[in-house]
Amino acid sequence: MRHTMKVAAVMSAAALTLAACGDSGETETGGNGSATSAAGGKSVKVGMAYDVGGRGDQSFNDAAAAGLDKAKSELGVEAKEATAVDKEPESAREERLQQLIDAGYNHIVAVGFAYAPSVGKVAKANPDVHFALIDSTDAKADNIANLTFAEQEGSFLVGAAAALKSKSNHIGFVGGVNTDLIKKFEAGYKAGAQAVNKDIKIDSTYLTQPPDFSGFGDPAKGKTAAEGMFQGGADVVYHAAGGSGGGVFTAAKAANGMAIGVDSDQALTAAADVKDVIITSMIKKVDVATFDFIKGEADGSFKSGEQIFDLKSGGVDYSTTGGKIDDIKSKLDDFKQQIIDGKIKVPTTP
Repeated sequence: MRHTMKVAAVMSAAALTLAACGDSGETETGGNGSATSAAGGKSVKVGMAYDVGGRGDQSFNDAAAAGLDKAKSELGVEAKEATAVDKEPESAREERLQQLIDAGYNHIVAVGFAYAPSVGKVAKANPDVHFALIDSTDAKADNIANLTFAEQEGSFLVGAAAALKSKSNHIGFVGGVNTDLIKKFEAGYKAGAQAVNKDIKIDSTYLTQPPDFSGFGDPAKGKTAAEGMFQGGADVVYHAAGGSGGGVFTAAKAANGMAIGVDSDQALTAAADVKDVIITSMIKKVDVATFDFIKGEADGSFKSGEQIFDLKSGGVDYSTTGGKIDDIKSKLDDFKQQIIDGKIKVPTTP
């Protein structure tokens, strides 16, 4: 089922292919040259639509990319990737998804809540295509799997770590874009810090306001925001800002401060010259959610609706790379168990 105007829009954009997303904006790869799943012999062609920053952001998009790479390696799927650009119109996201489908990639992963309106429209127009929408339930349909996370739970743990490690009793939070989703990170972080020290001072700021999503891909803005916090007396800053987090790490390095990463274990993925300032990261296992969706497609076991990845299911956690929080790990694990047992209810709004 196709809308005439939608087809016309795609045809008019053919010259763009998916290159609106960067230098080429797309890659096409397959596992050992095959798109056939070992699980069921079913051909699986995955279209991956990244948010701003794309593959290489060392955070959210890279976590999704890791899940895709695992699927290519283990399941032999074929994939085409495309990336959103700053301040693009909604029509560009719709066009990107439709181009992937028209190229034969009928299992679509939309990385990030900003794709919700586009997924809603394109999924309705393509009922035989399965979509995984990461981080949002704003678009629901029988052909959409909503992959969400308990970000507040993982953020509680790194908030507790920040308070336990802070010498100034003053910490900070940098959010990429002021949305309900990123507020979950802030809420958990504050709750965790205050569980350790109810009087701790916590600075918070957001880099951009919707519909400007460039706050997820602007390291310069991240650096400026974190510099202000360190200059104001904070000694630990947590970011939930995607690619902008690189600027937070740079500011922490210059201030001889500490930083906390997000989504991926950023003590492993960040630039070599700033890794040593990252004491922990809130790990959001987008790679697991992405791989599970693709494996379900290969197995013929697609499941629509919301699927929540929380602490109990291993969907979120904190990292220990570098050993900088080994001395407080037992305290963090105690908080973790209390959350899993339901003894601590973590808020989702600051």
